[in-house]
Amino acid sequence: MIAQDIERRSEAPSLAGAEWLKRPATLAVLDALNGDGVETRAVGGAVRNALLGLAVTEIDLAATAEPEKVMALAERAGLKTVPTGIDHGTVTVIANGAPFEVTTLRRDVETFGRHAKVAYTTSWEEDARRRDFTLNALYADRNGNVFDPLGGYGDVMAGRVRFIGDAEARIMEDYLRILRFFRFHAYYGKGAMDKEGLRASVKLRGGLEQLSAERVAGEMRRILAAPGAAGAVEALFDHGLLTNVLGGVPRLVRFERLVAIEEAHGLARNSALRLAVLAVFVEEDVARLAERLRLSNAEQAVLAFATGDGDAALPDEAKAKSHLYRLGPDDYRARLLLAWADAGATPDDAGWRNALALPERWQAPIFPIGGNDVMALGEIKGPEIGALLKRLEQDWIASGFALDRDELLARTSTLIAARR
Repeated sequence: MIAQDIERRSEAPSLAGAEWLKRPATLAVLDALNGDGVETRAVGGAVRNALLGLAVTEIDLAATAEPEKVMALAERAGLKTVPTGIDHGTVTVIANGAPFEVTTLRRDVETFGRHAKVAYTTSWEEDARRRDFTLNALYADRNGNVFDPLGGYGDVMAGRVRFIGDAEARIMEDYLRILRFFRFHAYYGKGAMDKEGLRASVKLRGGLEQLSAERVAGEMRRILAAPGAAGAVEALFDHGLLTNVLGGVPRLVRFERLVAIEEAHGLARNSALRLAVLAVFVEEDVARLAERLRLSNAEQAVLAFATGDGDAALPDEAKAKSHLYRLGPDDYRARLLLAWADAGATPDDAGWRNALALPERWQAPIFPIGGNDVMALGEIKGPEIGALLKRLEQDWIASGFALDRDELLARTSTLIAARR
């Protein structure tokens, strides 16, 4: 029997006609999992983002049916299923190549950290009350009707990130919710952070030490890439959480400079780059953060750029072209932005803006000669060839890439002759 314990709140508008609800994959799954005594609704992020007019990518679903029945109904409709978290009531249904996590309505029977003991229910309100924040406890059915058992819609529109029920109790169920509280405020919050949630997060911050490096790193990446990252990072520092997470003293001013530069020029928010400018000063910082946050090799490479090597001259055209030639466009921009933040120049500084635009107006040339050219000019081989080419390339770069092939070959002959 479908529970009828929640009425639709009149202040939450219908999402009928929303693009994500009309997608063939979404309709296929919702059609398969509704009817025959079963009700399935979208829940959480998809509903929240739709109400805010934001993009909806992942669509999570909640169902009154238990996992085995969910799988049976989906397979009967010709959809593929994967028991991704069946022990916790979650299966993944795949339609048109798109995955949908479907979780049976649950209520907490006993909580002990992240791994709570749960029981299935058909009560939408019970399911809502075990979630973290009110803005994540919103549901929408196939027709776009929004169900709001805990007043989440008002919080969504007001930009309030508020724990469901007692904030301390919610956090003790999973200490990662401390970082999630800051992360959700960085994405959806307006004005001051919720006092009760902030107070509980600060009081229980020691619980972060119980979390795996991977889980902490995942939340930090999201915080750093958030629209409100600057405010969230400052709040984490002001309330004594950031230093413990990073294992060192953050460089807030440099971080704020980078954020301002990125925003002024409409650049993508890069969490690795932001971590580099926030937490790296010397090479030892890279190793510490790599171990503490289990960073990938690619992330470590970005962090290494922040150790500094005299890049303050980057606005100089010759210096900028040299870097672009050696690094390629992506790494060049990363190094440029870090140097810009270090230099303290304003986001509208003409020299730095010109250097930032260099990859769009100048394509690095290809070095005109190679090893075979060198060998053809004399009896030289092995390491000597590499050393000679390196010297010639340096001369070529120093010339502003002006030396042509003939000039380089002539210089090669001269250098070979001088070796005899």
